[in-house]
Amino acid sequence: MDVMEAVGRRRSIRAFEDRPVEEEKLRAVLEAGRLAPSAKNMQEWRFVVVQDPGLRRRLSVAANGQEFVAQAPVVIVGCGTQCEYRMPCGQPAFLIDVAIALEHMVLEAVKQGLGTCWIGAYKQEEVKNLLRIPPEAQVVCLLPLGHPAQEPEARPRAPMEEIVFQDGWPV
Repeated sequence: MDVMEAVGRRRSIRAFEDRPVEEEKLRAVLEAGRLAPSAKNMQEWRFVVVQDPGLRRRLSVAANGQEFVAQAPVVIVGCGTQCEYRMPCGQPAFLIDVAIALEHMVLEAVKQGLGTCWIGAYKQEEVKNLLRIPPEAQVVCLLPLGHPAQEPEARPRAPMEEIVFQDGWPV
């Protein structure tokens, strides 16, 4: 599968089959994140892989009661360290770097026949306490991972001419 095919097939999956993710597929997904670029090559991301059913249930509660988080056989919790560093443009590097690494994982998951869903609705301190994440680190995203039990249709996307501007913002 090429990159554009993976991009086109990616969907937010909110229902998973009741079967484990094969170890080699999980390793391939994690390796895709490990290989991602980062600002100043800091590689400040950390990934907590949650497979314990009890922990996944408690994570789903911390994720504002989203039950499919507990249903996924794996939840990858993407965290950033070195959270104080800002790139010269003013953006916090860890947010962007962790997002890039997680999106690499998402695309590899598609290639592996797995589904994911970006979860940004969660209680930061509850997740950190539950997984013993140190105070200086920040949780960026929860990423449920598993074999999809649904095939959602593609969501509409804005036309190219609405989102791409040549040589400056239109006036």
